[in-house]
Amino acid sequence: MTANILDYGAVPDGQTLCTGAVQAAIDTLSASGGQVLIPAGRFLCGSLRLRSNIDLHLEQGAVLISSIKQEDMIDFSKDFEDDNADTGWEGGCFLFAMHEKNISITGEGTIDGQGRELFYDDDRDGGLHECPLAVRGFRPRMSFLEDIENLTVSGVTFYDSAFWTLHMAGCRDVLIDNIRILNNERGPNNDGIDPDCCTNVLIRNCIIRAGDDAIVLKTTAPMAKKYGECKNIVIQGCSIRSHSSALKLGTETWADIHHVIMSDCILEDCTRGFSIWSRDGGDIHDITIHHINGNTRGYSSSLRGGDGVVVWWGSGEPIFLSATKRAGADRLPGKIFNIRMDHLYMTCEGSITIAGEDYSPISHIRINDSEFIYKLQSSHLPEYLDETPSERGCYKHELPCIYIRCCEDIKYQSDLTVDDSLKEVFKKKEIVE
Repeated sequence: MTANILDYGAVPDGQTLCTGAVQAAIDTLSASGGQVLIPAGRFLCGSLRLRSNIDLHLEQGAVLISSIKQEDMIDFSKDFEDDNADTGWEGGCFLFAMHEKNISITGEGTIDGQGRELFYDDDRDGGLHECPLAVRGFRPRMSFLEDIENLTVSGVTFYDSAFWTLHMAGCRDVLIDNIRILNNERGPNNDGIDPDCCTNVLIRNCIIRAGDDAIVLKTTAPMAKKYGECKNIVIQGCSIRSHSSALKLGTETWADIHHVIMSDCILEDCTRGFSIWSRDGGDIHDITIHHINGNTRGYSSSLRGGDGVVVWWGSGEPIFLSATKRAGADRLPGKIFNIRMDHLYMTCEGSITIAGEDYSPISHIRINDSEFIYKLQSSHLPEYLDETPSERGCYKHELPCIYIRCCEDIKYQSDLTVDDSLKEVFKKKEIVE
């Protein structure tokens, strides 16, 4: 069965609020299942609640526009408790589903988050136009999909999200295939894809442009209590550009993350390539990364407190592994172990960083058959080790090609070449502390 939203009163002018019409089409098919058709045109809506056995299908030329008014949004997190401010649960979401199964979002149309209405440039970096944009007002997620079994997202374009784009929490048996996420590359918190406490996820053939992390696996506090670990994840064949990490595990790690494969991806001008952050007690282990090609670089940022600490996290590290406490937190991070990397070909500005603590050492790390070329690509020389967010923060430090702290059983067999542009920075191949 198919329900065309025009038959339910939707107006394709991009200004009339069509929430009721689109929700009526979804609810009509909720018993039998079928396809909710978004035809060519521009449709403005508040939060839409997806139901089981529904395919939300956007035809070519269809644009589903998220309202950015608080009164139009579902406050899905009003009962969540989380002491990590970085998660940013407030703000509601546009596409919402909870405790459902067999949901698809498909087609050749576009879902528009209207981030441009909430971001603005206050020229904090002196005209280089690289620092994070300033933010005004209420910012909804583009989606929050919780406890969905058999979720498919295919073909569609997610455009200009104001906050996290595709947030899946406690979902199982997920296919994300051939989608585009085209967000503002200076937009704060506009992550691409966030599997949070999910199991059996395949992400492939995607193009992602974002200011924040492109693909990031998490176990946030509220979701970890409900669904536990994040595991059995495959990411392959993606093209990524980000002012943060391209491929990331953490920072929120309240439960374990394990058995993950990331491969065959192209990274373009990312602040960090592959990164693991243990902060909240969960272990991260049995991770494989192979056949990654691209570059990492730093970006100019505004300053915090006038002390030179940058707003963007990182300064061009191709690999960043970090297990340390959050600032002001009593809990210890989990362990990072059994990480295998090979066939990485990266031009970079920052150190390969593998940094644990006495209370949380990092162990059994392998980097083989890889090449790293250290070459200046940005407007300033790197000079910081940045472990933000943590009690160490961001601080000046002598930079080697590889920085190792509180680690066990670290082995690498890779070519490290320093270009003339960074020979005064990277004077040492390795520093072990």
